[in-house]
Formats: sequence, C-alpha cells, structure tokens
Amino acid sequence: MTGSNAITKPRLWRLLAALVTIGAGTTLRLTGYEAGLPYGLVKYGGSMLWGMMVYLLVTVALPERPRLAVILASLIAIAVEVFRLYHTPWLDAFRLTLAGALLFGRIFSLWNILAYLVGIALAALLVHRLSKRAPR
Repeated sequence: MTGSNAITKPRLWRLLAALVTIGAGTTLRLTGYEAGLPYGLVKYGGSMLWGMMVYLLVTVALPERPRLAVILASLIAIAVEVFRLYHTPWLDAFRLTLAGALLFGRIFSLWNILAYLVGIALAALLVHRLSKRAPR
C-alpha cells in the first residue's frame, strides 16, 4: 500500500505509543492518589498524558504534517476543555461516570489547557527527535 493512507512503521509506532499513553494516563488517574502520589502529579500529569495522546493520534492521521498536527491537537484539546462549560442533565449524568470523567472531564480549568499544551509540546518534541534517529 502506498500513498498518504499507507500503514507505515512510524504510524504503527505512534499508534502503539498512543495506546501506551492511554494506559499510563488511566493508571495514573485511577491509582495515583491511592499510591500516595501528590495531587498535582496525578491531576496535571494525567492531563499532560491526555494531551500527548491527542497529539500522537493526530500524527497517525497526519504523519507528514507535524506543525499542523501540533495546531490540530491543540485545538482539539482546547475544544474538549471548553466543552466542559456546556451542561445538560444527560451530559452531566454521564460526566459523573468513570467513562464520562475520563473522556470529558467534569470541571473547566485553564490549568488543564496548559497541561494539555505542555503534553502536546513534549510529545511533538519526542516524536521529532525519534524520527530524526529512525532509519529511513
């Protein structure tokens, strides 16, 4: 398979990295407090990992457009956070479930946006550095 829709090694690695990031973020959020980790690490570390995951998934779709991926991932992260300002009874009920809290969150926070953007920047830097080392 050739072309922009080809399943390439870099795409597979980024998808795998996104899945590992999802696992790490979920584990941190579900067990971090019980493990005695500081609130800030659990709360904002999870948000940074979420931002990294968004970036990695965007780069699976746009592997040759890293700058566009940063912009698109940032817009997605900001939109998801702003979406928390929208309330309906069914949506608020869903946000009270574990799935709803992990997917949509509950409370709007500018700090979350900052954590997402830091996670996106770190993931972009990591992908850039690793792609320079990878054999072509």
